[in-house]
Amino acid sequence: MSTEKGPNFLEEIIANDISEGKNDGRVLTRFPPEPNGYLHIGHSKAICISFGLAQEFNGDTNLRFDDTNPVTEDTEYVESIKKDIAWLGFNWKNEFYASDYFEQLYEFAVTLINKGLAYVDDSTSEEIAALKGTPTEPGKDSPYRSRSIAENLDLFTRMRAGAFKDGEKVLRAKVDMTSNNMLLRDPIIYRIKHAHHHRTGNKWCIYPMYDFAHGQSDSIEKITHSLCSLEFELHKPLYNWFIEQLGIFPSKQYEFARLNLNYTVMSKRKLLQLVNEKLVNGWDDPRMPTLSGMRRRGYTPESIRNFIDKVGVARRENIIDLSLLEFCVREDLNKKALRMMAVLDPIALEIENYDLVEEFLPLENNPEDENGGHRMVPFSRNLWIERDDFMEEPTKKYFRLGPGLKVRLKGAYIIECTGFEKDADGNVTKIKANYIPESKSGHDTSGINVKGTLHWVSAAHALNAEIHIYDRLFQVEDPAREDGDFKSFLNPESLTIIENAYVEPALAEAKTGIAYQFIRKGYFCLDQDSTPETLRFNRTVSLKDNWAKAQ
Repeated sequence: MSTEKGPNFLEEIIANDISEGKNDGRVLTRFPPEPNGYLHIGHSKAICISFGLAQEFNGDTNLRFDDTNPVTEDTEYVESIKKDIAWLGFNWKNEFYASDYFEQLYEFAVTLINKGLAYVDDSTSEEIAALKGTPTEPGKDSPYRSRSIAENLDLFTRMRAGAFKDGEKVLRAKVDMTSNNMLLRDPIIYRIKHAHHHRTGNKWCIYPMYDFAHGQSDSIEKITHSLCSLEFELHKPLYNWFIEQLGIFPSKQYEFARLNLNYTVMSKRKLLQLVNEKLVNGWDDPRMPTLSGMRRRGYTPESIRNFIDKVGVARRENIIDLSLLEFCVREDLNKKALRMMAVLDPIALEIENYDLVEEFLPLENNPEDENGGHRMVPFSRNLWIERDDFMEEPTKKYFRLGPGLKVRLKGAYIIECTGFEKDADGNVTKIKANYIPESKSGHDTSGINVKGTLHWVSAAHALNAEIHIYDRLFQVEDPAREDGDFKSFLNPESLTIIENAYVEPALAEAKTGIAYQFIRKGYFCLDQDSTPETLRFNRTVSLKDNWAKAQ
């Protein structure tokens, strides 16, 4: 995780702990997602930091699912999270669940009751909130705060046994109702939820709150460095209070700035809204900031890890420009993407003096790869080229095709436009040209120099393809903070579907997970819903940052 500027503050903390012999030099981190949604790019920073630092110091990382809210959690999310972490390139030492510790957490709660540090409260949520006070006014004790230890033990036992309805009672820690930290004002540590749990079924009807389950789970696993984002900084005193009062292994929490990315939202609640209201096509929609969406769009794990490395580890919050992520994607794909030709807005080109039925020309698979090799691409009299590569009345500095103009066809020949045909509405329907036989790429003896090179596809061999062009999901940099409903800032042009594109025949063998550069058009990948009858490609990213130019 370190950069050329030296180690970051977390590396310094861990290195110092090891040098002082803390935890016997052991490093054990954890990544504790709640299985109530799909992981997004923001989570990738926490993943890279927790797993990356453990690797750097020859330690390990536990994957622990914080499954303490049965209403919102599902095994679908558990499996997607495991898939995403593995895809990013990380392996966990152990797979745990907070639910593994429900019995132990219950006993911890009983310990606090026996020490006079927890009590059952019958107040409503509104009454509890009113008594908590404000950041500038101290809270007031609940009328149930003085219950005896025996009464609290009895009520808590009955809560577990299902004697009460949801919301009828809660268990609160007895900390400090006058604390400046609102989280220390007798926080709720258990609530009643008669709901089916995805792992424990109906065994439990009381569930621990995050603040009670988290630190104790860290302690049970003997986590040495509990790394989390800055919004949990205010939770640290409570984290430490529970560990101290219970006298258990003293895991330590350290905070770093979370990842904030412009032109998107990274709230699970907001992302779930987009999915449920069908404003996107599921969690793995390629416009979504989810890791599954980015994978489907063609982003690579290497590019995301490199992006997180460039963002760095700091304590100060800031907003990262999406262009940096796209730069990292381009940088990685340029090295590995197979070069192919695809015509997205086709117009016919006929080479009138070409007499062969066809010939096969060698084109490089990737000029950035010395061992990339070549493929044989069919060339014939009738081709498809891009409509905007022809101009009926060329301007002075137009270096593509027009009457009397010469261009090179990629990997093939130099051609000269001799004319064109129009339909009844005046639209150009076919371009005519002659080729120069002596100008064949790799064997050019024509002595002719041209400034323009066009990509093409042989009409007789072309495959029809559906192309999905993705752009930024939102039109504004920070949709979550703008006035109004964040959904009103969705970009109506975030998806453009091209149904009648043509691609070269080699793409009949295209595979998901393989990157392709469509020459002059951008980086693409085969969509998971593609079929041999209907090839579908998603644009991962353009060749250049067109958005910045448009702004």
